Amino acid sequence: MLRNMALAAGALVTAGAMVSPAHAELKLCNNTESRIGAAVGYKDENGWASEGWWTVAPGKCAVLYNKDLIARYYYVYAIDYDKGGHWSGESYMCARDKVFTIRGIEDCEGRGYTRKGFWEVDTGDEKNWTISLSGATTEPPKPAAAGDNAAPAQ
Repeated sequence: MLRNMALAAGALVTAGAMVSPAHAELKLCNNTESRIGAAVGYKDENGWASEGWWTVAPGKCAVLYNKDLIARYYYVYAIDYDKGGHWSGESYMCARDKVFTIRGIEDCEGRGYTRKGFWEVDTGDEKNWTISLSGATTEPPKPAAAGDNAAPAQ
């Protein structure tokens, strides 16, 4: 009986030691009334990359970069799926309409991608960062033609 209790106590200690440390990430929270699509750009040990799309419902959050933040600056582009328009900036990276991971930021069109203006996010060298998206788009919605669907194909 005493031996069984010792084994059980040892198992609890071992289980506690196997708990992994917290994982850092870049997260985007959608504080708008629309569904949005988000893309992220970053520079890592392999150079520049851009990835998308995450669909984020109103009032929800999505992890855009699920690794330790090794750079100070990250770049985000977002589309308002419900009302049209997008949130953009002056840092140009490659994207496409379907889910993507693209290496490099040069000659987007020549490589079959579109060139999008991402906005810069200064994480201040933090290891964990949350972006809160709210307010109107930086580019107003364009009139949609009959049958248009603003959401990128998945």
